[in-house]
Amino acid sequence: MSGPQILTIAIAIAAVIAFIVIAAQQRVTGSALLAAVLSATFGGFTMVQLWQEGPVMFWTNHSANLTGVQVWWDLVSAVMVGLFLIIPRARAAGMNVLPWALFVVSTASIGLLAMAARLFWLEQQKQTAVIGPAAAAA
Repeated sequence: MSGPQILTIAIAIAAVIAFIVIAAQQRVTGSALLAAVLSATFGGFTMVQLWQEGPVMFWTNHSANLTGVQVWWDLVSAVMVGLFLIIPRARAAGMNVLPWALFVVSTASIGLLAMAARLFWLEQQKQTAVIGPAAAAA
């Protein structure tokens, strides 16, 4: 089995575990730390890929055949759904949406995770200010 195949399987296993944990939690606000760590990790992995294979590989990967186009379409759709869901909350939290949306459009999941991290942090700050630090820690 090749390195990329092993990495793909490892990521799939980690994703399934993450999906279960996220779905099982009863949190009202997401984890800013988890979203930031995921954004940084995926951003770092992307930098390694860009260094080794160059930016042209993104085009090659997504335009070589119908499977590549389908994966590209899925990525764009998922990012648009994420933006559709997060933008109203981001505005309510006082975020300047346009720069974040541009960041998301240019980096896809990396930017969306970073935007979610910022949103979750702002929501947690607002919640702490409303109910007080002692109650928020409980």
